Amino acid sequence: MIFLCTNYHTKKSKVTKISEATFIISRLNTPHHPLLLPVPSMADNKKRRRNNPTADDDNNHLPFKDILKPDSSILDTLKTFSASSSSTSSAAKTLTLQDLTLPFPCREVSDLSLSSVQHNIESLVLSITRSILSGNGFSFDVPSRSAANQFYVPELDRIVLKDKTSVRPFANISTVRKTAITARIMQLIHQLCLKGIHVTKRDLFYTDVKLFQDQMQSDAVLDDVSCMLGCTRSSLNVVAAEKGVVVGRLIFSDNGDMIDCTKMGMGGKAIPPNIDRVGDMQSDALFILLVEKDAAYMRLAEDRFYNRFPCIIVTAKGQPDVATRLFLRKMKTELKLPVLALVDSDPYGLKILSVYGCGSKNMSYDSANLTTPDIKWLGVRPSDLDKYKIPEQCRLPMTEQDIKTGKDLLEEDFVKKNPGWVEELTLMVKTKQKAEIQALSTFGFQYLSEVYLPLKLQQKDWL
Repeated sequence: MIFLCTNYHTKKSKVTKISEATFIISRLNTPHHPLLLPVPSMADNKKRRRNNPTADDDNNHLPFKDILKPDSSILDTLKTFSASSSSTSSAAKTLTLQDLTLPFPCREVSDLSLSSVQHNIESLVLSITRSILSGNGFSFDVPSRSAANQFYVPELDRIVLKDKTSVRPFANISTVRKTAITARIMQLIHQLCLKGIHVTKRDLFYTDVKLFQDQMQSDAVLDDVSCMLGCTRSSLNVVAAEKGVVVGRLIFSDNGDMIDCTKMGMGGKAIPPNIDRVGDMQSDALFILLVEKDAAYMRLAEDRFYNRFPCIIVTAKGQPDVATRLFLRKMKTELKLPVLALVDSDPYGLKILSVYGCGSKNMSYDSANLTTPDIKWLGVRPSDLDKYKIPEQCRLPMTEQDIKTGKDLLEEDFVKKNPGWVEELTLMVKTKQKAEIQALSTFGFQYLSEVYLPLKLQQKDWL
């Protein structure tokens, strides 16, 4: 202390420095001086925190917390809901395209073995060779995956692909490069069949960067090839990088290793990119909680929400990838659990939900394997903004593009089929307001897991 004081007054005389230091020392010797009080120990701090009711008071004043019933009562509601969903799933016969009489033929793919994929490639190459030798040139008949060739089938509650094709000739300046890419992709897949290995889409792209130029082009042609060969994309042994994660009351085998998703920490278990190595699913969960965003997933995982209300929490961290969609369908089919979805209150949240439930137009040829039927929209819904009194500063104005997307969704058949969706989406477009799941954090960082979701489950507030 003397050193600090003398250092501070560098321009003062030596006498002044000494007198000031003496004054400070005399003040320090005063009984009960703040600088001489004993330093509180960690135990004292803990005791003080326990005696301080501020944190408990904050929790008690959370909006709508006072109408929450005991967890045991909510669990009884969930058990009834889960049992009802399970019995409905068991009794209902799964419809297929073959069971329906549609006014036009449709194209669907199925899981094929590597030997079958190899055989289909070789048969196609022989057919092209005969075409060249007969003077008809080199071309591919590629199924059209344009929006005009998509069709929503209400009985199946998913989008399917009509059986319409277009010719992709090599001797045409507008299609020559895409034809070359198609042939190259087939050659690479044939190699994978012979070696029996998996590669990522990124690996595939880097085998011929100058030809592909952009991974979006090689990815698009990969879907074309899958559709041409009549097999799922996973049958080609080409997978995307790991993206989705799962945590909660689920045990499954991953390539022979048993994985307990309650012991995966806050980050959870990455969903395997090739679903064929996943099996032996076991669970005591009452439902599956599908979460749009990683931030909400992390909150629920850290709070161990799955222990309070037995569930499996899964997310693809935004736009759903193929592996997460396949994994969700497998859980729904094998465990016969209801699926509740938590997405942002904006048009894109509903689009993401529809991709899980009805399929994407880009991969409509494989909608039978990628869609999960009967997903309930739990939240965050447009009506929740007023119901839960979300402050205006936590709501966002919709852009012109948002409004257009919302209006376009209102014209989709899969939205029209659900009156509740129509009502919510109409409200969103009318108010021109949107909100993210994180808007609930205005009431507290744990409001999502402590109040919002439990109250939703208590009231069976899903569509």
